[in-house]
Amino acid sequence: MSRFERRFLLRGAGVALALPLLESQALGQSSKNPKRRLVAIDVALGLHAANIIPQQSGRDYQSPIYLKLLDDYRDQFTIMSGVSHPEVGGGHDSYKSFLTCAPHPNSAGFRNSISLDQLAAAKFGSETRFASLALSSSGPGLSWSRSGVEIPTQTRPSQVFKQLFLAGKPDEQKLQLQRLREGRSVLDVVMEKTKRLHTALTGRDRQKLDQYFEAVREAERRLAKAEAWQQKPKPSVDAKVPRDELDRTRIVERMRLMYDVMHLAIETDSTRFITYNISGMNSVPVIPGIDIDYHNLSHHGKDPTKIAQLTIVESAIIKEFRRFLAKLSESVEEGQALLDSTMVLFGSNLGNASSHDTKNMPILLAGGGFKHGQHLAFDRDQNYPLPNLFVSMLQRLGMETDRFGTGIGTMRGLEIG
Repeated sequence: MSRFERRFLLRGAGVALALPLLESQALGQSSKNPKRRLVAIDVALGLHAANIIPQQSGRDYQSPIYLKLLDDYRDQFTIMSGVSHPEVGGGHDSYKSFLTCAPHPNSAGFRNSISLDQLAAAKFGSETRFASLALSSSGPGLSWSRSGVEIPTQTRPSQVFKQLFLAGKPDEQKLQLQRLREGRSVLDVVMEKTKRLHTALTGRDRQKLDQYFEAVREAERRLAKAEAWQQKPKPSVDAKVPRDELDRTRIVERMRLMYDVMHLAIETDSTRFITYNISGMNSVPVIPGIDIDYHNLSHHGKDPTKIAQLTIVESAIIKEFRRFLAKLSESVEEGQALLDSTMVLFGSNLGNASSHDTKNMPILLAGGGFKHGQHLAFDRDQNYPLPNLFVSMLQRLGMETDRFGTGIGTMRGLEIG
């Protein structure tokens, strides 16, 4: 319960009754609690550690190759080393746990838990038209519901743009409202039928049905919110619908288009929680100097030729990330840069993609109002728990919690600016 929620209570005879949120109270809350946002980006095929992790700890580190590309924003990010998610192995499957911290993602009975962005969206998502955006370069994403179900991703920037900013014709809007209402009535019928089954089931079947109930409830909440926002006009932007790059090997162009839409979504306050999975591919990317497929490069086996080409590919990825940071830094909201109110988590679920090692994950946190400009270097043999960073991020958003996943307490050395 937030400080604001605790304040507005009627107490008497041992009973505490929370008042509804009144308009005047909401206005006061808005001025005291500025908008805060979270963007999480995973480079699923890893980032070559020698090129991103400094040799020195603290604030006087020398920037390796990738960080030199970000030197303009050195005071606005923290680089971390010697961190990982406890008990998360699984090689490439570890992307499933990048934002959930759920152990053993490659095990047969693996059941995921809620991701960082979805927990935040459940708390604060009603303040924007879209509670969150789950994006990917292709295939699976990083967002998981409370019941451990993967949130479907969007891979085409043009479709995201249309969803965010194009209202459609009046008859189309009317049809959309009708579909929303019909969708809710269908859910009502389904819930009524499944409740009858619940009493006749035991054990694992009942657990599965409870998971299903939660998924239906989440769908109901999304439908109710979508119907409310359907009555309000979408924001207008001075930008055209992006033209999707359909060639999957043109990874730079595809990233740039998606980052542009992500920036617009944040700038217009259409959502405050975004995940983006840069999933990689088994093809040769269209980048000068590259003639080996990206996945093969990530499994370089210390081959100097492969590492040289991998460095070119990953440098291109870092440059597009820098461009995104620049857009957030140059956009101003209520007298401060948008980056100051936006936590941007960037890294990989793999510490060493060549060996599928999930220890020593390369992690960078930019913006969000933290005291940056440092390298937080933890023990590379006995890694510091990365979930503690997620606790710090949730607290920065305004949640009163000291736990997330396997994390207990906030991240050591990370302070508010």
